[in-house]
Amino acid sequence: MREYLLVFLVAATVTYLLTVVAREIAVRTGAVAAVRDRDVHDEPIPYLGGLAMLGGLVAAYLVARELPFLSLSSPFVFRDAGIVLIAGAMICAVGVLDDIFEIDALTKLGGQVLAAGFLVAFGIQYIYFPLTNGETFALDPVQGPLLTGFVVVATVNAVNFVDGLDGLAAGVVGIGAVAFFVFCYELTRLNDASRATTAALLSVALAGACLGFLVHNFHPARLFMGDSGSMLIGLVLSASAVTLTGQFSGTELAQGGSGSQASLLPTLLPVLLPISILLVPLLDLVLAVVRRTRAGRSPFAPDKQHLHHRLLEIGHSQRRAVVIMWLWAALIAFATVLASLYTGLWVWVGVGLLAVVTVVLTFVLPVLHGSRLLGAADGPAAEAPGGPGTAR
Repeated sequence: MREYLLVFLVAATVTYLLTVVAREIAVRTGAVAAVRDRDVHDEPIPYLGGLAMLGGLVAAYLVARELPFLSLSSPFVFRDAGIVLIAGAMICAVGVLDDIFEIDALTKLGGQVLAAGFLVAFGIQYIYFPLTNGETFALDPVQGPLLTGFVVVATVNAVNFVDGLDGLAAGVVGIGAVAFFVFCYELTRLNDASRATTAALLSVALAGACLGFLVHNFHPARLFMGDSGSMLIGLVLSASAVTLTGQFSGTELAQGGSGSQASLLPTLLPVLLPISILLVPLLDLVLAVVRRTRAGRSPFAPDKQHLHHRLLEIGHSQRRAVVIMWLWAALIAFATVLASLYTGLWVWVGVGLLAVVTVVLTFVLPVLHGSRLLGAADGPAAEAPGGPGTAR
């Protein structure tokens, strides 16, 4: 655990420091977010935060290779992690081009498919899913690549869609990465397996990179991650989940629960986790596609009706809207992880309390805040000389 903590801190620190360099490059190359009707920022903000995050991930990877415990792990751990980072660099490069030149949506989609294909070509794909009876369901040479490509591309675009408020995408993905690291680490501990896995290494490094960038990106943001960052972290998050299916035996993964009996949930978590963590942005993505196609517009055409825009409309500030979406992401991600690892009343009580708090903050807080503001506005008028109704 101490070495993973060091990897986390290295990724966070290097990303934090490199954001200054990325900002300077963005200003010099003209990669700046102009103010548009659908945006919530009111002044131009530089892009290219993805370059800093990629630097943080690479630094964490290089440091991990030299640590006493992780350096002695299976060679496949670092080999697979390296493949993911190369694919991340590829999709980050596509994002940089978009941040600078604003390439069309189909070209970006082609870059995403190319990066997903690179993962598959080097063996990073879904291989099998263990069943609760001890057997495994093996994917054929067509099913594995198609499922992998779908999950990776869907996750990349979901993160890209949710990147609409300062700190939103970095926080959501960072929370998801922490939840997945907890799952990977606890799964190895409960099964007395090696703690060194590609999934744990990538997820903890990704969490650190998100935290380091978040310092510069939380409202008011000094730098945006841009497509170079949103597509990068979406790919790393989904690819880290994909690697899990090839590094655990069927028995270990199928019996990854609290040790009492086999459960189907842990076996499907490598597919479900990227979807569950990003359930809110994925829902936003589906609603956006339906909304735009019904209006006769392209599904890639931007608008100002995303979920985070609606939170602003009902009275939340930018910061509060972001924190609320973080809470929803944490609720879904950690509920999925805890339910797959443990059983017992305490699990559901904890999840239920978090759900109640999240719902109250989402829907009740704006009403209370609006009532307080209304009362403050009415106060001076009510206390005006001459009493209520007196003409001035």
